[in-house]
Amino acid sequence: MLSWKIGDVTVTRVVESEIVFPNDPKGGFLGQASPAALREMPWLWPHFVTEEGHLRISMHALLVEAPRLTLVVDTCVGNDKPRALTGGVGLATRFLEDLESTGCRRESVNAVVCTHLHVDHVGWNTMWKNGRWVPTFPNARYLIGRQEYAHWKADRDPETRAILADSLQPIFDARLAELVDMNHRLSPEIRLVPTPGHTPGHVSVAIESRGQQALITGDFLHHPCQLGHPEWSPAFDSDPIASASTRRSMLEKVADRPVLVIGTHFAAPTAGHVQRAGRGFRFEVGEEPV
Repeated sequence: MLSWKIGDVTVTRVVESEIVFPNDPKGGFLGQASPAALREMPWLWPHFVTEEGHLRISMHALLVEAPRLTLVVDTCVGNDKPRALTGGVGLATRFLEDLESTGCRRESVNAVVCTHLHVDHVGWNTMWKNGRWVPTFPNARYLIGRQEYAHWKADRDPETRAILADSLQPIFDARLAELVDMNHRLSPEIRLVPTPGHTPGHVSVAIESRGQQALITGDFLHHPCQLGHPEWSPAFDSDPIASASTRRSMLEKVADRPVLVIGTHFAAPTAGHVQRAGRGFRFEVGEEPV
């Protein structure tokens, strides 16, 4: 299990599933990421692209342990929830057992952040127990972006309604949800950073401790190939132009600086540093996690 130290803060990756997305020139996940385009970024191999040129993606949560704060960032798809993403079949993973293997019991978590409210970032907010959906982390404040929640609350799509019903409403019913601004500070070491575009209220998570810095991306980046081409926006970005602008501006801020960038969907080794490379950037993963 991958883990990183940022001063007094430890971040641990808890994997739900790992996926390979085939290239699809008609669209798909990132239609621009053809094998030929990817070969112009040889630093993507072997970690982030298969030998055939397909994209490796990880679904994982990030456990952030800081002084007086035990935080889970993004809660994946969750078990027992049939979704379009899973082919209409509910998952049956060992996610909770893997979380506990880090030494953290779910009852010990005192905060949850969802960078946005897409299906693969809210699922383990709740779990099926005794015939109903209950909060997975019963002692946590669930920090939900005010703007993000208002956007999806108004959406009438049937799957969106299902996600709100089983992964968000139970935490509101339990009075554990807290609507926050996009620049909310959780602790002296941890704060939210507005990164809109993928969704209207999307945020990332910045960590600063003892002079060290890290950034948990959320989905302003889905795959390291977007460092080489910040203009590549997946079709499911709410505002592809805004997401490309956010991507470029955020990468400019961290490039050539000692900021550990932890990709919310990056395959192992998941974290590294952004370096300038021509008109774009590249991802350097030379350092070993702790």
